[in-house]
Amino acid sequence: MKNALLEQNRKKLLKKAAEAYFDGLRTKSFSLIPFSDDIIFRAPIAPGGVHEPIVGVLNVYEQWWLPLEPLLEGISVTVLDHFYNEEQTSIISRVDITLRFSDINLRVADRFQIDDAGNITEQENHFDASPLRR
Repeated sequence: MKNALLEQNRKKLLKKAAEAYFDGLRTKSFSLIPFSDDIIFRAPIAPGGVHEPIVGVLNVYEQWWLPLEPLLEGISVTVLDHFYNEEQTSIISRVDITLRFSDINLRVADRFQIDDAGNITEQENHFDASPLRR
């Protein structure tokens, strides 16, 4: 019984962190995202792409968020579902994002790993880039 309760609480923490990230994108509010101070962040549109992570919340803000922020104006974010790994240490969220400035629709599957406090310690963003090629 205790393990089931811990598992449910862990799932809630994972879901809360992932959804806070997408709320931050939707509202252009970096401060809503519960990044840990030493976050390891990978994204295809970040400097270095997914192969060179950005380390540290300040670096994520300066290198990834600030260049991205103008593109977030009026975006639509719809969380479709979440998938949890067996150990309850990470979550993958499947999301549809529409960029208003160009009517581009992105299909996203982002992975989040959190600490016991619910802060995102590691994140890797994935999306179908084919709409961007048009």
